[in-house]
Amino acid sequence: MGLLLCMMMFFAPLDRSSDDVVSPEEETSAQLAKIRRIYIDILTGGDAALQIRDLLMTSLHSSKQFIITEEEDRADATLKGAGDDDVFTELHQSSEGINAHTQLGEGQSSGTRNYASSASNRTFGATIGENESRRSEERKHEAIATVRLVNKDGDVIWSATAESFGGKFLGASADVADKIAKRLVADYKAAKRISEAPDKTAAVAASTK
Repeated sequence: MGLLLCMMMFFAPLDRSSDDVVSPEEETSAQLAKIRRIYIDILTGGDAALQIRDLLMTSLHSSKQFIITEEEDRADATLKGAGDDDVFTELHQSSEGINAHTQLGEGQSSGTRNYASSASNRTFGATIGENESRRSEERKHEAIATVRLVNKDGDVIWSATAESFGGKFLGASADVADKIAKRLVADYKAAKRISEAPDKTAAVAASTK
């Protein structure tokens, strides 16, 4: 009896269905679906990054999907990363030219042994040239941010990168923060739908315990 029990315990894992194996994507999706309270850490990148952080806080709070906390210990996950906002001048230079060159030549000579010889030569040349150079400067404003959402165990459960030259109604930094907030909200809602599916809930819940 004891031998039979040992054999059953040894071969038990082989009988597990492949459908019960949870992929890393499914596991992180399940963890994302549980996030409710988020702390946004100070982004690296100087003063511009601090501004993007504040804009992220506003955008995520306005989404009505998360509670944004100033206390990291109370958060379910922390948003970390880096941001930059840069104003620069882009130089454009072009050159256009038209050139034409024409040359015509004619020569004639004749002579005999006992008579005088004669010769005539005609040449004509014409050159036309025109060149135009254009130079322009364009002032541009670009912002970029790359962020990751880290849970209490230190696992990265979500990440995104966004960049912008400015939107129709938003500046570059505000547009970047808006893009990241919208992407996080969309992925969070998708994760919630997946976690609520009855065929996956039991397997994912067991793997995340």
